[in-house]
Amino acid sequence: MARLRLPGFITHQVLIALVLGGLGGIAIMVFLIEFDHFTSSNEFCTSCHSMAYAEQTYRGSVHYNSASGVRASCGDCHVSEGIFAATRDHAMGTKDLFKQWIGPDYDDPVINLLHLPEAAFHARQWFRERDSATCRRCHELTAIQGKRADTAAIHLEETQGKTCIDCHYNLVHRKVPDRQTFKREAWNRMVEEEFGLAPGVAGKFFAGER
Repeated sequence: MARLRLPGFITHQVLIALVLGGLGGIAIMVFLIEFDHFTSSNEFCTSCHSMAYAEQTYRGSVHYNSASGVRASCGDCHVSEGIFAATRDHAMGTKDLFKQWIGPDYDDPVINLLHLPEAAFHARQWFRERDSATCRRCHELTAIQGKRADTAAIHLEETQGKTCIDCHYNLVHRKVPDRQTFKREAWNRMVEEEFGLAPGVAGKFFAGER
């Protein structure tokens, strides 16, 4: 029986390198998949104390308590589908860690609430840039019926040029006005009233004067 002969340019060293490279690639892919599962979990996302405020409103939303029993996790909404896209999102998310470490004291409920609008605007823009792809994981546009008789028709006839987040926001986390109607002074007054602060104090806190 003839022995299998390899092409002359494939030496034993090249063959070993190919095998090791293949095994290394598999190991990297397994690591990325497991890394994505871990860093997309609610437990990981809410491990920072500052995220506890977002978790409170999330637990009171229909995305957490749905009649069907389906529960959307943090990663379901805020991490793109596909291992490479998800890895990119996690890498981009490291900037939030730096903000947590060297930025304002987001663990402070007053500071956290003062900066919430900017976080909401950034998240909404993220959804727009991806055509609300993570929303579409669970919600099939042509299958939406709703409770109103015209809900299905609206989603089929009046969504041209729009994406989910353009109409559907403030569903999970604390309500923040649209960027076009947001007024910083009004938001600061609301924070002052909620925490019993003196007038004008919120503006100083927001500017880092504390």
